Amino acid sequence: MRAVIQRVKDAWISINGGEKQYMQQGIVVLFGVKDTDDEKDTTILAKKISELRIFEDLDGKMNISALDNNYSCMVVSQFTLYADTKKGRRPSFIKAARPEKAIPIYEKFLGEIRQLGFKEVIHGQFGADMQINLTNDGPVTIIIDTDEWKG
Repeated sequence: MRAVIQRVKDAWISINGGEKQYMQQGIVVLFGVKDTDDEKDTTILAKKISELRIFEDLDGKMNISALDNNYSCMVVSQFTLYADTKKGRRPSFIKAARPEKAIPIYEKFLGEIRQLGFKEVIHGQFGADMQINLTNDGPVTIIIDTDEWKG
């Protein structure tokens, strides 16, 4: 699994042109599933993301997590995180998991995030047309790839 975590001042998401779902300060997680992934790392990944100390304390040091501050979280599935650009100009998505594999993993991850105690959790819809708007705070952007945990 691959996650891109952005510290945000605010964000909104619209799914298939529908009503915007807003959140205040917190994190936006773009979440991708690789064809070789399984559900076993979702719990560890959700916990790690929620406890990332990427918000500043009173001394201006990044020592506080989104959970510590009772902030919100947005989770969006994004298969394009596994784009392969080695050949040509058109990315290949062959390493991204097919929907029948990716959807249960995404839903399990989303369930794990919900249980951790964020102020609110909003999310996208797998395979939908989504518009996302966010104000990156810092900017702070962290990438976690669970393949790096292996070996």
